[in-house]
Amino acid sequence: MSEWRFWLKEQRGTLAAVGIFLLMFTIYVSNHPAGLTANVVQTASNKGVLLAFVAMAQTLVVITAGIDLSVGMIFILTNALASWLVIGSPLETSFGVVAVLAAGLACGALNGLIVIYGRLQPIVATIATGAVFFGIALLLRPFPGGSVNEDLADMMTGKIFGVVPSSLVALVAIILVVWVPFSRSVIGRAAYATGSSEIAAYMSSLPIRRAKFTAYLLSGLLAATGGLFLTFFTYTGEAALASGNAYTLFSIASVVLGGVSLFGGRGTAIGAVFGALAFRTIGDLLFVFDFDPLWQPLFQGVVLLVAVSLGAFGLFRVRNRLEWFG
Repeated sequence: MSEWRFWLKEQRGTLAAVGIFLLMFTIYVSNHPAGLTANVVQTASNKGVLLAFVAMAQTLVVITAGIDLSVGMIFILTNALASWLVIGSPLETSFGVVAVLAAGLACGALNGLIVIYGRLQPIVATIATGAVFFGIALLLRPFPGGSVNEDLADMMTGKIFGVVPSSLVALVAIILVVWVPFSRSVIGRAAYATGSSEIAAYMSSLPIRRAKFTAYLLSGLLAATGGLFLTFFTYTGEAALASGNAYTLFSIASVVLGGVSLFGGRGTAIGAVFGALAFRTIGDLLFVFDFDPLWQPLFQGVVLLVAVSLGAFGLFRVRNRLEWFG
């Protein structure tokens, strides 16, 4: 019984995110004119997985007690790159997909090297690299355009057996292939330990540098996966600064809604995924209840403020206890 209590305590953030998402999605489909149909689920999935990939990318850095403000720009850069490369024959398309994901890995590696060996604060380093990534995206796509292999795009944004959204299956596959092995590996445990207390992790001879570098590397890969799917959904590429900034901010909100501590060492990418899905459902609810679209940024801003405030609440409690016993 004590093991169950411990598990519930450790997973309460993720479980809360699941509960919030299920509640909001139930309200959404209950008031949608079409109700709960395969097309409604497919549309919601296609919109939600974009933020989910970027939120997972943010999570990997946050658990090491960092913040990556470049994930949105990697997302935009790889979208622009995919609109150039993911076209042509199946072989050419495969090469393009690999090249886009490799570009994401390169961006993540650059962030990791600057943070680890340049010894800059992650927030400062990623602001700078984010500007570089956006500049490259702007060079690639000064105007919206490009194309993508339509067969692959339709396959990745359609439905399997006419029921299950392909994008949702891809999201689950990425979680199983990337997040689960990482979280259960020595490097993953070292990343959590680094986020909890880097000094203690160092004194325990844990591979801190490798853990941080791997976290940033996989973060770039996940953000690139999101950029690739954006190309699949839109059939085009665009260097949109507003979109990149929005996804960066929304990824932070999703991470906190998913129970991941902004101070590092706690939370899971699965919680961040459900946080992203819940955050995306806000826009759907505004649509269903026929709110003016101008209200959407206000509601999203309020949710972002509440999410960050909840993330800081735990630190305030600890500080108050220290002051109480001091």
